Amino acid sequence: MDRESLAAAYAAPCRHYHNLAHIEDCLAALARVDNLSAAEREILSEAIWWHDVVYDATRADNEDLSARLAEQHVRQDLRAEVGRLIRLTKTHEVEPHDRLGAILISIDLSILGAEPARYDAYAAAIRQEYAHVADRDYRAGRARVLGHFAARPFIFPDAGFAEAYDRKARENIARELASLSQ
Repeated sequence: MDRESLAAAYAAPCRHYHNLAHIEDCLAALARVDNLSAAEREILSEAIWWHDVVYDATRADNEDLSARLAEQHVRQDLRAEVGRLIRLTKTHEVEPHDRLGAILISIDLSILGAEPARYDAYAAAIRQEYAHVADRDYRAGRARVLGHFAARPFIFPDAGFAEAYDRKARENIARELASLSQ
């Protein structure tokens, strides 16, 4: 599966947020990360490209399916690490001292620390992806997810991302949680 095929997968009509723009935003965030070796940057780039290649809001195994596809298609010497990193995006939980995991998860979550208008567009796009879920159930589920992030001592496991985005992310999450409770 080449980049063109990956891009086509991200262009599916049901993808309102988990689309090619999300991948491009993640790659741009990766480009701003300092002190990575060429090998680390390649691993993270592959993990970004593949992390949401399978996305169906009605399924709970998207990350594992995406990881399996990546493990079939990326270079042999990268497969295990790329697959491991992709699987982290299911829970966004990272072990201490997992630098690449912390960077990938922080990149994936960086939208939470966006400016309010951009965050609101993201939240609306997520709602579109879950259009099949009744409003009451969506509000409860989304509030649970956001509450989980808000309860963490740090939302972004990478210190640089935490410094840059944590305050704004907490403001955005609080604002969305307030709107979900109305």
